[in-house]
Amino acid sequence: MTLLVRDEEDVIAANLDFHLAQGVDFVIATDNLSVDRTPEILRTYENRGVLRYIHEPADDYNQTAWVTRMARLAAVEHGADWVINNDADEFWWPGHGTLRDVLAAVPAEVGVVRVQRHNFVPLEGPGPFHARMIWREAISLNTLGQPIPPKVAHRAAPGVVVAQGNHSVEGVSPPVVGAADIEILHFPMRSGAQFTNKIATGGAAYARNTTLPSHVGGTWRNLYSELRSNGDLEHHLIDAIHGPERLARRLAAGEIVQDRRLAGFLGA
Repeated sequence: MTLLVRDEEDVIAANLDFHLAQGVDFVIATDNLSVDRTPEILRTYENRGVLRYIHEPADDYNQTAWVTRMARLAAVEHGADWVINNDADEFWWPGHGTLRDVLAAVPAEVGVVRVQRHNFVPLEGPGPFHARMIWREAISLNTLGQPIPPKVAHRAAPGVVVAQGNHSVEGVSPPVVGAADIEILHFPMRSGAQFTNKIATGGAAYARNTTLPSHVGGTWRNLYSELRSNGDLEHHLIDAIHGPERLARRLAAGEIVQDRRLAGFLGA
């Protein structure tokens, strides 16, 4: 599994523990200028021999280059069969067995599997994110009102190129895209402070990138523009964070469903 992270101290250990328990053999993690405890946490897994740590000092969010580098290292230096290009807020949940079991069963003619994501709604409060966030959207949309795109895992390939956002790859053999019995549980907004920092750092980095088309990273760019104009994301946060009354309304309307899978797994 590859991970590109920045200031993810509230979620990174849970992500690593979950995926290592699900059959991931090894993790290559690139830390991009974290100022919280993320590097320290990653180093503890490196010391255990289950993670390779890379520090990336550039601040232009060149995700394609950084993730492609990790995916190629996985193929060339670490003997990977499959590579999951992951984010710290995404948990790849197998429909049966472990991730190892599901990927081992993918037909040989399929080189890439496309996996749908489901957003969990933000609830402020004490305790770890997974204990609070037990409600997910029936249909997950981004801030532009569009369905959030799936992510992909791929058979290891020394010449792979991972697209910005980890939504597609090139250079994999066979190039056939299929499905697998996996879904991604996605926790993008775990607190107001965490989300605001994510947009402030990520949006500024996108603004500094001179090679990516302006439509790439559209969600982050729009929120960063709002943050710069208003000085905060208060309006967006008020709209996003769910209290008891809003939860009840959305539950009655069938817009959200209860999902305690990750809470139960990590709690145990």
